[in-house]
Amino acid sequence: MKSYLAIIDVKPLGDYQLLLTFANGEKRMFDAKPYLNKGIFKELKSPEVFNTAHISFDTVAWNNEADFDPEMLYELSKRIKEKKYSKAKNQFSSAAEPVIKYKKRK
Repeated sequence: MKSYLAIIDVKPLGDYQLLLTFANGEKRMFDAKPYLNKGIFKELKSPEVFNTAHISFDTVAWNNEADFDPEMLYELSKRIKEKKYSKAKNQFSSAAEPVIKYKKRK
């Protein structure tokens, strides 16, 4: 049986990416682009709306009342190893872009 993973922090980044922190401390990157042509998520194409991402009831929600299921966010996001932040490079990013280091394959 899987344990429920609540989201405790979200940072909207450029290119419609969300940096998510789950209750277990794991950081994951979610790409929202595939959902921006569906229903209420169309409104998230506006950088001003996308950047209103916040935590609501253990998941990510926006000021237009759109939200995602936390289990879906976990399953469809990619685990990252975040080292530090650099200045945002995207013109509409409201948060710093993470600098991600990947292990070299042997």
